[in-house]
Amino acid sequence: MLNNFFNLPVGHFPLPTSPDSRLRLHLASCVLGLLLGFATAAEPDKSAPSPPPSASIPLPELTRESLDAAIRRGVDFLLADQHKNGSWGDATQTKDLNIFAPLPGGHQAFRAGASGLALAGLIDAADPRPEVAAAITRAAAWTAAELPNLRRTSQDCTYNCWGHAYGLRAITRLYQRESDPAKKAVWARLGQQQVDLVNRYEDVNGGWGYLDIFDGLTTQKPSGLPTSFTTATVLLAMAEARSIMGLTLDAKIVKHSIASINYQRTPDFSYTYSFQHRYRPRLDINRPAGSLGRSQACNACLRVFGDAAVSDQVLTVWADRFLAREGFLSNGRKRPVPHEAPFRIAGYFYYYGIYYFTEAARLLPKANHAAYAKRLAAIILSHQEKDGSWWDYPLYNYHRPYGTGYALMALAWCRDALK
Repeated sequence: MLNNFFNLPVGHFPLPTSPDSRLRLHLASCVLGLLLGFATAAEPDKSAPSPPPSASIPLPELTRESLDAAIRRGVDFLLADQHKNGSWGDATQTKDLNIFAPLPGGHQAFRAGASGLALAGLIDAADPRPEVAAAITRAAAWTAAELPNLRRTSQDCTYNCWGHAYGLRAITRLYQRESDPAKKAVWARLGQQQVDLVNRYEDVNGGWGYLDIFDGLTTQKPSGLPTSFTTATVLLAMAEARSIMGLTLDAKIVKHSIASINYQRTPDFSYTYSFQHRYRPRLDINRPAGSLGRSQACNACLRVFGDAAVSDQVLTVWADRFLAREGFLSNGRKRPVPHEAPFRIAGYFYYYGIYYFTEAARLLPKANHAAYAKRLAAIILSHQEKDGSWWDYPLYNYHRPYGTGYALMALAWCRDALK
């Protein structure tokens, strides 16, 4: 869920210093291990939520004042963290275990995704201070100049899909802020360009992924690892852009991508990690606990595109399950090794799951929103860092802006739901 990027939600491997041939062998072995399964077996997972362990943990009392203060602190962090050119994030913070990021496109994609999320969160925060407006203006200029240049990272890496998706989220909000029809048209054209660009990288199996190394082959049209959550991320951004800016979506690609998500859906509305995982649907990573972050995005996506199977009951079960089992996601938060938490949850799924919880919950009747918003906002506030940011996985220096962007967008929904 940039995980899962920034979310990235994933495909994250150590970056070796060995020659290119050994790098490819290393990547192939990592993917093979993910595809074939893991040594440990998970306990059977019930279809209904278990007693809510996280709900029993006391949280600070949520008030409108504490909610507004947390949002302001998050905004202040983004103002201080923004680069002079208007973007957020860079590759200056490294560690022994780094996510695979081919140069230069890997970091261009990371920065585009992190900047898109930060900008979207900054706009959703609706902070009226002039310094916030100035930061949005700088970020808008960077977005207009840089997103048209975003392309496939390398033959075996398509992180750019995250940049297109979250760039599109930001563009949609920039369009909404404009009152000048001519300027709105500029953002709409840029948004349509991002849709057309990401369409180039739709996988032959439908949908999108972030790596293209399956079977050791690379092709012009990816034929590697489409994932349920990357596909949902892209489609939901497209749906929002179509609804607000009137963009044109390729009906054939949409239909093909929706089918790909459905191939990965299990009867309990968990979603397998990737297209190849549909052959091993009961691996721990594919069970309800392992799918906790993914199911919110995938259910929301299918519902938005008219799938009647994703009923209010399904959305309610998964919203209740998310709040009851949020501790599963939080257990992986800030762990430096991807997928080391129970049910193979990776840290970068945390704020991805938080944000897409709101995308799914908003589809329920409005009468249900306030109760979910109150609990979710209290959880988010309990994890805010001293500097005002939120982060879940040490991803170079992109994690604080992307995590803060996710959190601010989620808190903005909570604030509206609690009015």
